[in-house]
Amino acid sequence: MRFDDTLETVLAADLSTPYGVHSAWRQLVDLIGRRRVPPATRAMATLRAIRVDVPPPIRAASARALEFANPPAPLVRLFAQDDIGIAIPVLRSARISATEWIQLLPDLSPTARSVLRNRRDLGPEVERALESFGSIDLVLPDAATGAAPTEAVDRLAGLVAEAAPDAHNPDMDQSDRIAASMPLQPVAPAPEGDGTGPFEIAEVVARIDAFWRHREENGAAAPPAPRLVHEFRFETDEKGVIRWVDGVSRAAVIGLSLDLSNANEGSQVDGVAAGAFRRRAGFSTARMMIEGGSDAAGDWLISAVPVFDPANGRFTGYRGTARRPRTDERAEPARVPSGSPAESLRQLVHELRTPTNAIAGFAEMIETQMLGPVSDVYRERAGVIRSEARELLGAIDDLDLAARIDSAALALSPGRVQLRPLLATITEDLAPLLELRGSMIALPAEDQVVTGDRRAVERLLARLMATLASASGPGERIGVTIALESDQRVAVSIDRPKALADYPGDSVLGIDDEREDATLLGTGFALRLARNLARELGGALVIGPASLTLRLPAAVNSSVGQAI
Repeated sequence: MRFDDTLETVLAADLSTPYGVHSAWRQLVDLIGRRRVPPATRAMATLRAIRVDVPPPIRAASARALEFANPPAPLVRLFAQDDIGIAIPVLRSARISATEWIQLLPDLSPTARSVLRNRRDLGPEVERALESFGSIDLVLPDAATGAAPTEAVDRLAGLVAEAAPDAHNPDMDQSDRIAASMPLQPVAPAPEGDGTGPFEIAEVVARIDAFWRHREENGAAAPPAPRLVHEFRFETDEKGVIRWVDGVSRAAVIGLSLDLSNANEGSQVDGVAAGAFRRRAGFSTARMMIEGGSDAAGDWLISAVPVFDPANGRFTGYRGTARRPRTDERAEPARVPSGSPAESLRQLVHELRTPTNAIAGFAEMIETQMLGPVSDVYRERAGVIRSEARELLGAIDDLDLAARIDSAALALSPGRVQLRPLLATITEDLAPLLELRGSMIALPAEDQVVTGDRRAVERLLARLMATLASASGPGERIGVTIALESDQRVAVSIDRPKALADYPGDSVLGIDDEREDATLLGTGFALRLARNLARELGGALVIGPASLTLRLPAAVNSSVGQAI
């Protein structure tokens, strides 16, 4: 099938239903973002038209999917002009030409430009273009502030005075500082009569013009050395991105993330802050390194506490402080090499996930006859393709999870999780596999509540149960028990199938290469992944001779009957 035909097929889809709009959005972003089709006018117009009907979580997921792709400039523009929470992955990773960046900058919000200022790979032309927006990004228009024209001139004069090489006398007002730093040019006097002279902005413009002429003729003065700053305060949003700074230059710090999965190649924090962020916990004297030549450059020790909305308990970010390390302290963060195996694996996972999603989507369109009538034979084959693609996506997700754990980039949101309903749902999903194997899962009647990220707990139990069910045989019964071992631990014990009886202890973790292994990535890989994920959740996976015991933090203290 030609790419043009693919694009026309997607554009011809029914956009009258939410499902059709969401499907068209995902497919167009994937096709254009991976440059499988050009960013044609009609395709981009369709994306702009349906964007308002696509929920922010779907747009955000599409933006994250582009993080390791190479989207063209029109698609970068579309996402860069979206809400900043959606635009950040594209702004951090997009690779377009300097000319395309410079053309895009005027249409970006100040916050979006602040994200770009933290990149170190845009080139000197783009950096100079970003610097030209400095005053615009920092000064509110008079319509918003209600300031008189003279106040607007004073603000502009202040910005120019800061740039002047000799304007540092605190006894001078803003206009005098400019006058002290550049030769004045004649300005037409105010006409006599009604007392209204030319608008004051003309004088400021004339002085700026004179300053640049003087600089060209006499050469630029050496810039003043950055002032020495020993501490500053900061606040982050719920994603760990610093949004407010006091006591140091904003441009070098705004946009930095406490989450290592979102960290750039330059300024970043260490794993102490990143680990605390995943647990929504406070941290002390974590290490931060800021690159550049501003007063914020160098090593810092940071401490912060989490902030929660008192109305609903939702995590809203961190408030913290930063200080320079003493001579007996170190503050440079440990770095994950850019070419590390975990990072390479995550890039490979992205390259696999996008086309697999597209295959599954098109197979589903054929199976449901969205594009027109299809014979039963082709519908059946499309169903098989969709099923196989979903299984492959599950394996890709497992690889991505393993890479995130290995690179300390797994984000977790602690909550209360009931185990019995979760196990019942997983068993129901495994019903076709159990029927094929001729086995069964016996769930307990009792229930317990654990503390952990719900999605991570569900994924841990699902992968563990699916692995054991895949190894079960005809007539075999896999029993599951749940018990509160102590005030701090809940134990979930699952019987080992007979097929794994020949592998005592931890040797079961190394059976990936066995020919009878029916799982896609291997039983050993699945169990190692479950063990590592259990550790990330604050628990453990113990492999016994007759059962596997998963221990997770308990959410209820039995001695007082309250959540801990």
